[in-house]
Amino acid sequence: MAKLSADELLEAFEGMTLLELSDFLKKFEEKFDVTAAAPVAVAAAPGAAGAPAEAAEEKDEFTVVLESAGDKKIQVIKVVREVVSGLGLKEAKELVEGAPKPILENVAKDVADAAKEKLEAAGAKITLK
Repeated sequence: MAKLSADELLEAFEGMTLLELSDFLKKFEEKFDVTAAAPVAVAAAPGAAGAPAEAAEEKDEFTVVLESAGDKKIQVIKVVREVVSGLGLKEAKELVEGAPKPILENVAKDVADAAKEKLEAAGAKITLK
């Protein structure tokens, strides 16, 4: 099997939908017996007693979670397709109907706030984590 360079892997991931990436991540975690959350826990562990308050203030990555689509499901599906790049109509519909689900993970605060604002304007209930 030919080895792929980091650039080739990034190009492959760039063309994948959010659902395909999620499926890949699950398979990767199972194959190598790892979790994506492990590095975050290790990075937070060495802190002092006052670290949790500082960590909350310095949080720079957020997850946008769709809690429910509300009354205007079609509008919410359209906005989900706009906010999450690479989603087709079918994937966006499945994502909205499967709520509560994260739709954007580990994004900057301004991106998370913009997505939350757009989705709430369409009638969805959103939380940021």
